[in-house]
Amino acid sequence: MEARGAPDDALWRRALEGDGDAFGAIFDAHRDRVFAHCLRALQSFHDAEDATAVAFLELWRKRADARTVDGSILPWLLVTATNTCRNLHRSRRRYQRVLQRLPRSETVPSAEDRAELASELSPELAIALERLGAADARLFALVALEGYSPAEAAVVLGRSSGAVRTRLHRIRTRLRAHLEPEAAGSRAEEAACEPTP
Repeated sequence: MEARGAPDDALWRRALEGDGDAFGAIFDAHRDRVFAHCLRALQSFHDAEDATAVAFLELWRKRADARTVDGSILPWLLVTATNTCRNLHRSRRRYQRVLQRLPRSETVPSAEDRAELASELSPELAIALERLGAADARLFALVALEGYSPAEAAVVLGRSSGAVRTRLHRIRTRLRAHLEPEAAGSRAEEAACEPTP
């Protein structure tokens, strides 16, 4: 086996002939340098590991075209690693842009979550909450059950504080109408009888 500091030419020739130990020796000799190069470029341990693996995979895949420089395969590996890091950066940016364009879907509470919530509430309130949409039920749970302020709930839900306050007012009105139908009906009658200015 070649010494660690020896040029890669002899190892590379043996690797091209199918000697797995020779390719393993090249990997052992250069993986730390390639990994450090990738880590500087990507600033992520896991991404650097991936880029290092891709660089060595490409070395094996394109072994017929890979060339040593001054007896070392390291320059070829570093150029390949640089290109791999650029590709990872581009992929990450594209992925983030796609995620930002996707519509934000409201998570629907599971049947277990709804059952647990219903067990903590009066039967009338549980039925009224079932009639709320998923987004309204989440907002109600955050503010009324979990004790978040409307401003805090707005941050959690990614909404403006004004929009959350308006939504809470509508939720309370709907719940009141369901829980106190005769009171809601008399308030509506009173509002209808008031003279318009």
